Amino acid sequence: MSHIDLTLTPTHVRFMNRRFPCTIGRGGLTADKVEGDGATPRGSHQIVEMLYRADRMAQPVPWARPIGSADLWSDDVNDRAYNSQVRAPHAFSHEHLRRSDPMYDLILITDWNYPDAVPGKGSAIFIHQWRGPGRPTAGCVAFRRDHLRWIAQRITPHSRLVIA
Repeated sequence: MSHIDLTLTPTHVRFMNRRFPCTIGRGGLTADKVEGDGATPRGSHQIVEMLYRADRMAQPVPWARPIGSADLWSDDVNDRAYNSQVRAPHAFSHEHLRRSDPMYDLILITDWNYPDAVPGKGSAIFIHQWRGPGRPTAGCVAFRRDHLRWIAQRITPHSRLVIA
């Protein structure tokens, strides 16, 4: 592990010699991720993209891409585009990336089951803003807004989210 990796411990995430409180999936940690289980998958997951709401914040780093009003993420195991970004209108089940709440104002996308997704092995394992301390996610890792922005300004596409 490197200081540029986000390393999950039982009580926080370590990154660049700092500690950040975080939340994980309501299903805890798992080595056998299944779509809809609410669990956060164990492993070493590379950060592959960063998305942000340009109407709510400045571009955090040059490689971050803005989230548009038609941007979605497919979570339907029957969709050929399962576990990837798609655009509206989209006939299959999906998540809206441009949410009314601030949870997805800044998203770090991991390579969990991406880009060559196995249907049913889980989708949309992101790093994003939490709903509040102790409030679990659907399988993602989430941080306080100011901590997430601090991390985003320093992370690289070569960094990993390491979950032992």
